[in-house]
Amino acid sequence: MSRVSHYSGLPRWLYVPAVVGAVFVLLPLVAMAARVDWANFGSLITSDSSIAALKLSLRTSAASTVACIVLGVPMAMVLARASFPGQNLLRSFVLLPLVLPPVVAGIALLYTFGKRGLIGESLDAWGIHLAFSTTAVVIAQTFVALPFLVVSLEGSLRTAGQRYEVVAATLGARPTTVLRRVTIPLVLPGLISGAVLSFARALGEFGATLTFAGSLEGVTRTLPLEIYLQRESDADAAVALSLVLVVVAIVVIAFARGARSDV
Repeated sequence: MSRVSHYSGLPRWLYVPAVVGAVFVLLPLVAMAARVDWANFGSLITSDSSIAALKLSLRTSAASTVACIVLGVPMAMVLARASFPGQNLLRSFVLLPLVLPPVVAGIALLYTFGKRGLIGESLDAWGIHLAFSTTAVVIAQTFVALPFLVVSLEGSLRTAGQRYEVVAATLGARPTTVLRRVTIPLVLPGLISGAVLSFARALGEFGATLTFAGSLEGVTRTLPLEIYLQRESDADAAVALSLVLVVVAIVVIAFARGARSDV
């Protein structure tokens, strides 16, 4: 029986920088885990402020992920399927939060939705105050996480093409039916990946949240903000909470990979 050797097509020297890159990513996580006070780990992560921050982070990240899906799916569809003047410029603005410093994003949101902002001044007249509230946290997280869903889904749409959609349309299906019965199921793995990336980005958001929403315990103080504050007063608690955030992120990513493989 002849053996068929596996050919990767990669030169051996390529593994060296690949290993260095893996070590570069994993070593800080190992160092952090080694620094954790495991004897008091439970008490460090179960303080009232820590539990409140974790619950708030999970709740606002879930809400911002829903907002990303509601806004991002139509945006990705339009960018991938439609053709209109200024499309590339629009795509650039949609993806801008990917490279925009989070603090700058927070300032932009503050001058948009703040009490004296472009829209916030009118909202304030109606008694609607967004800045420095839980809603502000969701807005900040959505702003920085939305491009992740748009990029992932637009890529899936372009890869899938329009062949099946055209066939469904020629058989008499309405555009909404084609979208619901053909397009969405076809790109569902990309949608799942984009949603998970958005959730993970929202979960780790710091700069825009601090600038636009502040740090009010139980209201706007998410887990990254709690970690930052604990770093100044209790380094052991900050390290323990950082590990919790890493574990939550790993669980989310693993769940997404499992869900995608089942699609």
